[in-house]
Amino acid sequence: MSTRIDKINELIKHQVNDIILKDLSLKSGVFVTISKVDTTSDMRYARVFISIFPEREINYAAKTLNREIFRIQGELNKRLKTKILPKIEFRVDMTESKADKIEKLLKEL
Repeated sequence: MSTRIDKINELIKHQVNDIILKDLSLKSGVFVTISKVDTTSDMRYARVFISIFPEREINYAAKTLNREIFRIQGELNKRLKTKILPKIEFRVDMTESKADKIEKLLKEL
């Protein structure tokens, strides 16, 4: 992967996180963090992987983000100073949850 794409991923991660924190109102006790961003090499699309806590609020938080995606995308487009503005797509990152389940299973052995 090129360093250019790595820099774009970090920039998008930082900016989308800032937009979610400042401009999106989730119900109290629901936390959304961006675990990683994966931008295509042509910079047309960016998959934004999110972790949601607590797990029981995954559906609520994911629906809220997808409902507000055009507003988030618009704010991101204002902040990015790139010729091509990648279209974002949210994906729930279940890595941490799966790791916890595996760790619990290993402890049971």
